[in-house]
Amino acid sequence: MEDYTPWGYSCIMAKTTVSADKPVARGYTAGKDQLLTRLSRIEGQVRGVAKMVDEDRYCIDVITQIAAVRAALDKVALGLLDGHARHCIVGGHGGPTDPDERVAELMGVIGRML
Repeated sequence: MEDYTPWGYSCIMAKTTVSADKPVARGYTAGKDQLLTRLSRIEGQVRGVAKMVDEDRYCIDVITQIAAVRAALDKVALGLLDGHARHCIVGGHGGPTDPDERVAELMGVIGRML
């Protein structure tokens, strides 16, 4: 089955099954390396904010960097949410089997993001 990924390329996704032999394919599996790279970059930004505080930098500059970190994390979360909606909700892979439960789960995570 071919799926869309939030990074703009297509991939072939394995059917999500849980077994001792085969790992579970998640909606972000195809872009996992990009996701980890982006998270590493965000981790560096957070270390930079800590260094700014340690160096007694101007408050507004620190707050500006915190806002940038939050925006970067939000972008990652939206990409994961997009992948989840396409792979797990629409594709029916993983999570609850009842469509109403899937929507409730999705709305719960959106509520936590907001």
